[in-house]
Amino acid sequence: MSSSPSPARAASLLIIRPGAIGDCLLALPAIHWLMKRTRAAADPNMPPDIEVWVPTPVTSLISGASRVRSIASTGLDQFGIADHQPRRSLVETLSSFDRIVSWYGGNRPEFRAAAEAVNPNWQFLRALPPPENTLHASDYFASQVGAPRGCGPSLAVEPSAVRHNLIAIQPFSGSKEKNWPLDRYRALVRSLPMELASRVAWIAGPEEQLEGALRFDNLAELAAWLAGARLYIGNDSGISHLAAAVTSSIVLFGPTDPAIWAPRGRHVRWIRHQPIGEMPVEAVRELTLEALA
Repeated sequence: MSSSPSPARAASLLIIRPGAIGDCLLALPAIHWLMKRTRAAADPNMPPDIEVWVPTPVTSLISGASRVRSIASTGLDQFGIADHQPRRSLVETLSSFDRIVSWYGGNRPEFRAAAEAVNPNWQFLRALPPPENTLHASDYFASQVGAPRGCGPSLAVEPSAVRHNLIAIQPFSGSKEKNWPLDRYRALVRSLPMELASRVAWIAGPEEQLEGALRFDNLAELAAWLAGARLYIGNDSGISHLAAAVTSSIVLFGPTDPAIWAPRGRHVRWIRHQPIGEMPVEAVRELTLEALA
């Protein structure tokens, strides 16, 4: 008695990328390469099932996947905890993928053991470059998956219907040590010719205190607005990486090395001074006028 063959099914890939906004954007070329290679290797009559899990704020920026989910919504953080049973739906989901490429959990032996017991097809990657690394972070992440180096993040965002040509300033970051003081940003604006100073728009996140600043519901909306800007100026931050992907940008660096962490984009300028609080206003003004020329 012969059994009928199992029906063919589409190949499947899960990509998991945790981290801050900038870290995720720097890994985006590697993520897109993984998706591209998976589609190229698949049966053209059966497009692959590609799922991407990222931090909640980044979900609106991921395109090209069959499904995008926030890591927090999956319950993945409960995996590998002693005396704790992960949700059955999560176990079933993880077991269904042909391949899982994860920047998440690689340094947690308990997580790795629990994950590989459910599905042996994990590839764990280091979430951040090691201290001895000399590659640009985006190239480091690309090299982990065999992707070409030198690429920047590609965002599928629609620019605003009307190009507003404003000069956007975002004076915050995830660390006070990376921030050029707010009063120096204000001094920079005062030093600009009136026709330029009048075109400045301040932007801020939901938790950042800045009266009169523009705020956006999600990163895709912010990216679309930034795409209509004439210039962006900001600190070493996730928003600066976002801006560099869509518009001309100036990024101010202090403690971090721009050779490794500078945003990637077609028109990115950066300046570094340590300590960043003593970066001269005149130096940033000159760079601003050069970018606007």
